[in-house]
This record gives sequence, structure tokens and C-alpha cells, in this order.
Amino acid sequence: MTLNKEDLKNKIIYRASYRGTKEMDILMIAFVKSLINDLDESYLKTLDTFVNMDDETLIFLKKKESPTDYKDEKMLNIIEKFQKFN
Repeated sequence: MTLNKEDLKNKIIYRASYRGTKEMDILMIAFVKSLINDLDESYLKTLDTFVNMDDETLIFLKKKESPTDYKDEKMLNIIEKFQKFN
């Protein structure tokens, strides 16, 4: 099953809203809403992967200066935006 762009956005927003911890829910939904409408479909797929990472990984990425574990340029771009997001 393929998702159209609006379905993918809704899926990402839902996942960002219901992560399991209230603090991460608040952070992720604000982050996602700040950029979701500016992304093309390939970046939305990367954002979908990003919001499905576990909370520990996301907290680590928020604090780490350079996420060298990721080679995908789109993922690195989203991680950089996440690190700068307040």
C-alpha cells in the first residue's frame, strides 16, 4: 500500500504526538509541525523514519554535535534541524 502525501503527513503527525513520554510528545509534535508543510515526499519519508526512532536515540541526537552514524543526507538534514529546534 502506498501513501499519498497527505496520508503520510497525517501518519507522521500522529506518531509524533503519541510517542510514549509526554515530554517527547510535546517536543516532537512542535518540531514536526514546524517543518512538515515545507517538505517534499522524499523528505517526508525520511521524517517518518526519524519520528519512529526510539526516545533514547532522539535524546542522544539532540545533544550530539555531529551525528556521524548517518550517511543519508536527508536524515542528516532533519537531525540538524532537530538539534537547532528549541
